[in-house]
Amino acid sequence: MNSFISVLLLTLHLGLFSQEPANLPKKGICAHRGATENHPENTIPAFEEASRLGAQMIEFDVQLTKDGYMVVIHDDNVDRTTNGSGLVEKMTLADIKKLDAGSWKSEKFKETRIPTLKEALQVMPTNVWLNVHLKGGQELGKKVADQIIESGRQFQAIIACGKKAARGVMSVDTTLRMCNMERTSSRKIYVQETIQMGYGHIQLKKSREHEHLAKDVKDLKSNRVSINYFDANSVEEMQFLFAAGIDFILTDKLALLLEAYSVEETSK
Repeated sequence: MNSFISVLLLTLHLGLFSQEPANLPKKGICAHRGATENHPENTIPAFEEASRLGAQMIEFDVQLTKDGYMVVIHDDNVDRTTNGSGLVEKMTLADIKKLDAGSWKSEKFKETRIPTLKEALQVMPTNVWLNVHLKGGQELGKKVADQIIESGRQFQAIIACGKKAARGVMSVDTTLRMCNMERTSSRKIYVQETIQMGYGHIQLKKSREHEHLAKDVKDLKSNRVSINYFDANSVEEMQFLFAAGIDFILTDKLALLLEAYSVEETSK
């Protein structure tokens, strides 16, 4: 067993992943890249709207620029969500900050900028989970961990990443929460590795096989692994997933699912 796995297992043994602050939700709806139906994804307006609507979790993506700054954007290039073009890793922060990241969605968001991780964290509420998805390796993992701690958000942040980035996170603080995003050839193997390596969180995908979902959920729950699910955009899907034991559902239909979730919780 290598040292990385050993540290993860030790962390789980100490129960650090299971200590959830009292003011954070036990389950709910996750705003995928913020509130993206009417707001440009991974931007401050999308995060503020997700907060206003009452999301229980907000998911966003982080990458490194050419000069080592952490910026919030999903694609490896800026072509789809800005008025520019090129790879994020080949651009400086100054280059990134010149781009309009809002007009593609609506003219009212013209001149909206790609935020840095620090800027994004500054507008996040303190009573929701932050699903911080890393699009990079060990250097990014280390820098993100440092920024989360510096911003005082370690109590609510779940760092979703692959093994390389996880090593960077662990080099900073072994108690930070992590979600295993090291994809495998099957959901069964993914679940098994998540449990064996001691991760506190997993993110299942709709595109993976569903025939063993009940068993997978049972195995994960018995090992104190919190389950995020990507994705669901209908009330029927939401109801099925919560009944199956999923904890948080990522969605692009945030207002719809939050309203339905609120009705269900109120009726209990």
